[in-house]
Amino acid sequence: MSALARPSMEDAPGGPAAGRATSRPPAGHGPNFARVVTSEWTKLTSLRSTAMISVATVVVTWALTYLAANASSVDPGFVPLDSLTTGLLLAQVGPLVLGILAGTGEFTSGTFRSTLTAVPKRLPVLAAQVVAAGAFALLVAAATVGAAVAALVPAASSRGISLDLTADGTPQVMVGMTTYLVAMALLGLAVGALLRSPVPAIALTVVLVLVLPVLLSLSSELVTGPTSAPVAADVPSQQSVVNTVVTFLPSGAADLLVRAPGSSGIEGAPDLGPWVGALVLAGWILLPLTAAAVRLRARDVA
Repeated sequence: MSALARPSMEDAPGGPAAGRATSRPPAGHGPNFARVVTSEWTKLTSLRSTAMISVATVVVTWALTYLAANASSVDPGFVPLDSLTTGLLLAQVGPLVLGILAGTGEFTSGTFRSTLTAVPKRLPVLAAQVVAAGAFALLVAAATVGAAVAALVPAASSRGISLDLTADGTPQVMVGMTTYLVAMALLGLAVGALLRSPVPAIALTVVLVLVLPVLLSLSSELVTGPTSAPVAADVPSQQSVVNTVVTFLPSGAADLLVRAPGSSGIEGAPDLGPWVGALVLAGWILLPLTAAAVRLRARDVA
């Protein structure tokens, strides 16, 4: 009877059992995926460099497109929309750097320790970075494409030409530009998350996206030469082989995405269409992203 009458010290108010009960986090307040995405979005948008790179991307795209359109406006057959993709060559650098900063930021600052302590499974953090960076890149890409369209207006007005954004495959070109810019941000994020350092990540992606296609084209021209005899129709020349390889690089995929229907593509390369271009870009993103996920899951982050 005395055992029934005397309460346990653990069950008493303020006892150990009460301490264990109050130390548990309330239900619904754990690190679910939506909260992780919100956290990654806040980290990305709170950086001063994010705003600076975004504004620079939009401004540079507008300036390059404006200059190209005005230079072409003196031609008798001037078509303003032909200059729409002029600024894409440099516009892609901004989202690429944004993605790299998103993928390497926590490893550079050392805050990854607290992040992975809060989210021990690790992979949701990488997935949340992909969602946050992709969503932000979509906003930047939409603003960039809008700036490119706005840059065509002065040259078109000077010739009395109205811009018809619904004709001649222009919607496909605009969607392709937006898709490519978002893909560049995700590629930068994937490579940054894999290498965990911004300098080598930027160097690798710039070589892959900008330098390698030019080097391949130059090497092919040096080997074949302008006076080289044509090869048989059923045997691809070195130039066509190189151009085919370039088609499967990110820059070649961009050409497939932003090419208007009916326009000629890279000489000697297969015309695979915008859907294949999107798949090529997806492959370039998924390869380093998968490697980054394996490294994040299997190895220590220190």
